[in-house]
Amino acid sequence: MTSQTSEIAMTDSIRPRVRWPARLLVAALLVLSTTPLHAQTRDYRPERPFGTLREQARTQQAWLQERLEKNLPMLMRKHNVDMWVVTMREYNEDPVFRALVSPTTFAARRRTIYIFHDRGPDEGVERLALGGSSQGGVYEAVRATVQAPDGRAAELWGKDQWNLFADMVRERDPERIAVNISHDHNFADGLSAGEWEQMEEALGPELVGRVVREPLLAIEYLAMRVPAMTPVYRKMQAIVHEIIATAFSDVVIEPGRTTTADVVWWMRQRVHDMGLGSWFQPSVSVQRRGESMAGVVAPVIERGDVLHCDFGLVALGLTTDTQHMAYVLREGEMEAPAGLRQALANSNRLQDILLEETKVGRSGNEILAIVLERMRAEGLNGTMYTHPIGDHGHGAGPLIGLWDYQTGVPGRGDPFVIPSMWFSTELQVTTPVPEWDGQPVRMAQEEEAEITADGEIRWMLRRQTELHLVR
Repeated sequence: MTSQTSEIAMTDSIRPRVRWPARLLVAALLVLSTTPLHAQTRDYRPERPFGTLREQARTQQAWLQERLEKNLPMLMRKHNVDMWVVTMREYNEDPVFRALVSPTTFAARRRTIYIFHDRGPDEGVERLALGGSSQGGVYEAVRATVQAPDGRAAELWGKDQWNLFADMVRERDPERIAVNISHDHNFADGLSAGEWEQMEEALGPELVGRVVREPLLAIEYLAMRVPAMTPVYRKMQAIVHEIIATAFSDVVIEPGRTTTADVVWWMRQRVHDMGLGSWFQPSVSVQRRGESMAGVVAPVIERGDVLHCDFGLVALGLTTDTQHMAYVLREGEMEAPAGLRQALANSNRLQDILLEETKVGRSGNEILAIVLERMRAEGLNGTMYTHPIGDHGHGAGPLIGLWDYQTGVPGRGDPFVIPSMWFSTELQVTTPVPEWDGQPVRMAQEEEAEITADGEIRWMLRRQTELHLVR
């Protein structure tokens, strides 16, 4: 127990106890219980950059409806799928689950089977939920029941549920039934072995013969955004930039005293205080002239240090992923040394090349090869590890390298860039810095970019072109 804690404990122990008369306690409780909730909380105004949870849920529900009504039919026809079956059990949900349900649904119900049946352009895609709710009216909830021993209607479960499912499939007679099984793609491999074995038994050999694995259906459904998401995501980016700019300033950092862990936890707490979420622990690292910082845990930040952060937040079911660089000014300095500014410019140049070569219809592996060839031709020493982003931080779609896979990513680098998807442009360039006696300095950057519906690529907000300066 620290001295401060001891002091608090001692103060509490000697504080006189106030014994309220029973009638006053009752009166106080009556006031609270009879005062309307809105009156009790009317002075409570927390920071809510995206409104209340209820308001956010309305926004997310509108996104869900548009994805199911516009994106899904187009993708099912693109991949020649007549029926898509997504089945899962509670707490063992498919990776695509949250992109198929309302924001008020947190888990599958016992077993939930979603059936998407394309009846053609005129009738559209039929959406059935066998188990669970209608998700705010976007599904037809199938409520076939049996009578329980107490006389109440019990929901079908187990083998009865599978028999009903098979009857529904047989009645619709699809030619190609897609399921989420894939050896290469995590986002298209959500059908568990137990669910598949029971589905296979229920369908029988003839219908099982129509089952296909079409991983791009799940991948592209997750990757494809709807237009209304973009303004919200741009606002999220603005919040990210603001938090990083404050973290990398004298508001948070006092050189010679503040540790990298202090900055990390300030960022994490700031996200929490804004009512937002995190999908990974932020990180802050140091590069220092003449010293190796490898293995140093939570070093104290000193003047002359180069700082790097990796930071992301979650709001309305969307994720961000951003890396920025900073420099801690020495006494008398007004800007970073020219060599460090050039190092950042080199990283910006690799960003330029990436955006120039990221085109609809190209695979991630194809883009990687072209970008690295151009990078080397310009004399840059870098690494490319860009990934899609959206519903998940490391999102569905083509990987453009991994930090340890610079010759291509088998399987996950093979999908193609499609319109209306987002990328987190993650990369680094290492440059010898004259002012540091030629010591290599790594400038690692990550910034979100969008592929528009027309196939153009642009920054979601803006990129970092100048080092943050800590004074």
